[in-house]
Amino acid sequence: MKAADVRALSADQLKEELAKLKKEQFNLRFQKATGQLEKTSRINEVRKDIARVKTIARQKAAEAKA
Repeated sequence: MKAADVRALSADQLKEELAKLKKEQFNLRFQKATGQLEKTSRINEVRKDIARVKTIARQKAAEAKA
């Protein structure tokens, strides 16, 4: 997911996307623990996507305040 795509989302959509990514991260960790994870790089991708969504959500909240 690119930053430009995330910036186009509304605040509610950002919350939904964050929840979806956290759920995926949980499932990936569970798969890793049970030895079923095939694409290990996906864990890092999801972590970075979560950080990207949180950062942009925080920026939008700061803009709304100012």
